[in-house]
Amino acid sequence: MLKELVLKNRSYRRFYQNELIGKALLRQWIDLARLGASGRNAQSLRYLTVTDQELCKRIFENLAWAGYLSDWDGPVEGEQPVAYVIMLNDERLSKNYFCDDGIAVQNLLLGAVESGFGGCILRAFKEKNLRELLNVSDDYSIIQVVALGKPKEEVVIEEMKNDDIKYWRDEKGVHHVPKRKLEDLVINEF
Repeated sequence: MLKELVLKNRSYRRFYQNELIGKALLRQWIDLARLGASGRNAQSLRYLTVTDQELCKRIFENLAWAGYLSDWDGPVEGEQPVAYVIMLNDERLSKNYFCDDGIAVQNLLLGAVESGFGGCILRAFKEKNLRELLNVSDDYSIIQVVALGKPKEEVVIEEMKNDDIKYWRDEKGVHHVPKRKLEDLVINEF
């Protein structure tokens, strides 16, 4: 069951914009993020949630999408995210959040997938603009933006060939993600 969730948890970049996500569901997913491990148990991560569609459009304007798809500027109107979770670090508690952000966002996205939704982690954003738009205090650093919605695209995993790590889309819009073989990752077994 867990493996099925992990396989469904892809980086979705196109959504059904008419399928909204409620604040209560976002809070459930953040609760999953909260329950994950935390380096030194500092628990310095904080979250801003956005479901207001006008604000979602303004956030969207400050994001960069899919670096390997250089001919694609991101989802078009009707396929854009309907909610965002902005992950912050409370610098007053700890300057170092270790790997807490990865654990937390994985838990959050697994919750989204289990609920029939999906998302994409974005670290390419206009920080100054987002900070002003969302009124983020200097006490917090913006770590990442998680774009969320009901996936409108098919994402498939395939075996990597010739060490080519670049994801791509075929003529039908199917998003292909190459993955290394398990036997190439385990370097030794004692």
